[in-house]
Formats: sequence, structure tokens, C-alpha cells
Amino acid sequence: MKKLLLAALVSAFSVGSAFAAADCESRAVSKDGKPLAGAAKASFIKKCEREAACEAKAISKDGKPLAGAAKASSVKKCLSESQ
Repeated sequence: MKKLLLAALVSAFSVGSAFAAADCESRAVSKDGKPLAGAAKASFIKKCEREAACEAKAISKDGKPLAGAAKASSVKKCLSESQ
């Protein structure tokens, strides 16, 4: 049972990462609305994907998604560990 749950979780992260990459790509715009390019775009996409991965990992021990302060704390911890 645990192996099945782990396999489902891993596949969900891989599918989520593909969608996150497309979403991050579309959100890579400057403050004046122009698309980012070069190093700025690469940096933005890397940060965006890291944040998306941390939000996906914000799951309680029961397997339910975290919310509120617990989710914020989990994401903050994940981001600090991934740098």
C-alpha cells in the first residue's frame, strides 16, 4: 500500500512539474508587462518552479494538503532548504 501511494505521489509531482513549467513560462513578464528574456527569464522560471514544487510538497502526515499558516511555514522551510 505504501509503495502504491509513493508511486502515485511521485507521478503527481512529475505531472505537476510539467504544468508548473508551462505556467512559469507564461508568467515570466516584467513589471511593465513585457516578456522577460535571457538570464532574467531563466532565473524567474527556476525560482517559480522551485516554489511550485514546494507548494506541491505541502502535505500533512495524513496525506491531505496543508492550508493557512501551516502551508506557509512548510513552503518557507522547503524554499530555504532548496537554496
